[in-house]
Amino acid sequence: MKTRIKLNPALLLLLLISIYCYSASTLAEDKPLVVDLEQTVVKMPLQDGITLEDAVESMKLRANILNIKLVAELPLSKQIKAMGEKSRFIGIYQFCEPLTAKTMVEYDINFAAYLPCRISLVEDQNGKAWLIMMNMEMLLNNPKLNKQLKDEAGKVWNNLNEIMRAGANGEL
Repeated sequence: MKTRIKLNPALLLLLLISIYCYSASTLAEDKPLVVDLEQTVVKMPLQDGITLEDAVESMKLRANILNIKLVAELPLSKQIKAMGEKSRFIGIYQFCEPLTAKTMVEYDINFAAYLPCRISLVEDQNGKAWLIMMNMEMLLNNPKLNKQLKDEAGKVWNNLNEIMRAGANGEL
């Protein structure tokens, strides 16, 4: 014979709210927010035979073809060496599609923290060169973005991927 327990809906709701509040406060107190960096980036190794200079030149040429502006170039390893320290190559190339950037910031000022889009060229401990950039899918999957913004940002994302592929493969 089955026994049925009849729960008071108000009591059940109060119980669920209490569990949620306890869980949220415990999470905030005991476990700080941790981000898996590997999930936040896209990485591509330079193909064998492609020099750092080839990669940079290829990225600049492809950006020009795609009408993406190179708005800044930061030779970080040169600065580190100028400060008397040894450094493997670290170069940061900032690309932008200004009108899309303007639209995104006008829509939500917080997007300014992600501008301009960066592609870094970095040598690892073994001397292997990598192109690395933020994975924009995190931003594109934001349910608050309307279709027009998703389409515009998606086009920039596709162009940045093309710029990275050109650099990794030394395509001119």
